Amino acid sequence: MGAPLAAAVEHEHSHPALQHHFENLEQQREAGTLGMWVFLVTEIMFFGGMFFAYTLYRTKFPDSFATASNHLSLPLGAVNTVVLILSSLTMALAVYSAQVGKRRNLILFLVLTIVLGSAFLGIKAVEYRDKYVDHLIPGKLIPGNPFNPAVAAHGDTDPHKLHLVGNAKVKEVEMFYWIYFAMTGMHAIHMIIGVALLSVLLYFAWRGRYGPEYHNPVEILGLYWHFVDIIWIFLFPLLYLLGRHLLHSA
Repeated sequence: MGAPLAAAVEHEHSHPALQHHFENLEQQREAGTLGMWVFLVTEIMFFGGMFFAYTLYRTKFPDSFATASNHLSLPLGAVNTVVLILSSLTMALAVYSAQVGKRRNLILFLVLTIVLGSAFLGIKAVEYRDKYVDHLIPGKLIPGNPFNPAVAAHGDTDPHKLHLVGNAKVKEVEMFYWIYFAMTGMHAIHMIIGVALLSVLLYFAWRGRYGPEYHNPVEILGLYWHFVDIIWIFLFPLLYLLGRHLLHSA
């Protein structure tokens, strides 16, 4: 019994993925996982500040936020929500495949996760383009921009442009779009980083680097990906749904 155990310990110590400052792969895995959790806590505080700003201004300007929310594309937001939920599933399956040593499945699920993440970013780009075409980019007082006081006073009847409802005011609606672009923009940046890291994982998975003995990078990136997905699960109802409820119940 002693010889096989010693051989296993020696094999683990000689694993090419083991860094010199760790005693074994298990210690390295625990340190990496703890580091990711610490990072995610800082991200929660970061996004928490933006959620607080949203809550504060939405409470202060309910009519304006409802009006602005009604100009977001609910179908595109809903499709993106489904896409991210599916990507969480494929990421979880990728982690499981790495743990049990199924290399082909790992590669397949990483590819699917990358495709779904890229699809999310593509749909978000379409939404941003629509906001630009409809002149709903805050801070740009160009002709046709509803945030321009002259345009707001003119009362444009274009159905694609902003129409104030109830007690909504232009500057208050503009605050919604500042928060919208800040929150969804930061989320999109995190998605881009995630897709890039997944591409690196895919390369090493194709080379057979991950298996039952060593799969910590897949698990750590899985935590990151699920966190980014959860952030969107909060963003979708706050930005796309609550304002509509306010508007229709007014």
